[in-house]
Amino acid sequence: MKHLICILVAFMLATPAWAAKKITVRQLNDLLDSFQRDKKTDVAAATELKQIELSEELTLAAMNKIAGLAPGKFSLEQIYVLEARSAMLPPPPSDLPATAAPDAAAQKIILDKAADYATKYYSQLPPWTATKATLRFQDDMKAIDACSGLVGCAQGSVSSNSFTHQASFIHYINSTEKAVVSEHGSEKLPLEKDKTPWGANGMIAIEEPDLSLGAVLQEAQTAGSLQWLRWELVNGKPAAVFSFKVPMANSQFAVNICCFPKSTDTGRARFYNSTDANVVAGMEASGNGGGGAVGDFQTNTSYDQRFKARVPYHGEIFVDPATGIVLRLITQAEFKASDNVQQEDTRIDYGPVKVGAKAMVLPIRTVVNTTVAPNGDSGSAIFTTRRTLFTSEYKDYQLAKQ
Repeated sequence: MKHLICILVAFMLATPAWAAKKITVRQLNDLLDSFQRDKKTDVAAATELKQIELSEELTLAAMNKIAGLAPGKFSLEQIYVLEARSAMLPPPPSDLPATAAPDAAAQKIILDKAADYATKYYSQLPPWTATKATLRFQDDMKAIDACSGLVGCAQGSVSSNSFTHQASFIHYINSTEKAVVSEHGSEKLPLEKDKTPWGANGMIAIEEPDLSLGAVLQEAQTAGSLQWLRWELVNGKPAAVFSFKVPMANSQFAVNICCFPKSTDTGRARFYNSTDANVVAGMEASGNGGGGAVGDFQTNTSYDQRFKARVPYHGEIFVDPATGIVLRLITQAEFKASDNVQQEDTRIDYGPVKVGAKAMVLPIRTVVNTTVAPNGDSGSAIFTTRRTLFTSEYKDYQLAKQ
């Protein structure tokens, strides 16, 4: 029975309540054109866009071209969501260079350049600071009530999965800014403790820093998994794209997500039978015997459980073939079906920036797609998932004081 329950839980976590329709970028453009012809309202257009999923990357350049076709702010918001959610996918085949793949020797030269760049340049950068501005999008699947009492505390509260229910779809929640510090190419954890009530406020926080470029490349090389994938245009120039897979034995990818509920029983139950019902429960025993239980049956929920795990992962690395400069890094963590976290996909774009008088290649934008089970291990009777999407841009780069 326990084995069957585990299978059912894993299936329910992995299976969405509805299946989004997958379309290409060209079909998205045609759909937006039809909105214009049919004079659809902004709300009607947004409702249709909420029900689709892209099978190709909607690049920023392509998004900017079609943004003018959106009837209003709600449909424009959904176009932005589609762009960010498709960030890990390859672009349409028509956007890829027709250049033949390099031979094995040429591939090795490119990878050797990338390794030299990561260890001899990127990891040796002076400490720098920046402001990281983040937009949060998510659906509003709610976790259990953080209270204690007879009503509500022992039950899960979730939003409707209906297409007409706005909370069922990813939409804008808020924006935040925070200072980040990087040393030797790795973002440092903040010194001040975050007092935000994550989990209880219906949101999660990713508490591990972005992965170190040098560490990822080294782990991929150690695993011997770097494989040629394709050419792709990044900022109008060809980039060599390699895939990789890092198994648990080689991985130092530490996931740390806050927070999930923990429920404890704080009430008291008293059991009685037909002979002591009046003494225990203060009631007359029924004529046919039997028994039962009385009490307050209270449940107390606290949000102090973090999901911490070292996980295997896979991804892609985008390299300038002439210089070895890494232009983009995609990592996709791999989880067990029973984990509270089901997805953490991250894309980091690197670009040239001026830091004081120095020209550096640093992170300029990140996109993170997550899926979690917001009720965690609380024992909620309803298993559902919450999708959260983070898009971040960096500004105000400065050299850190040493």
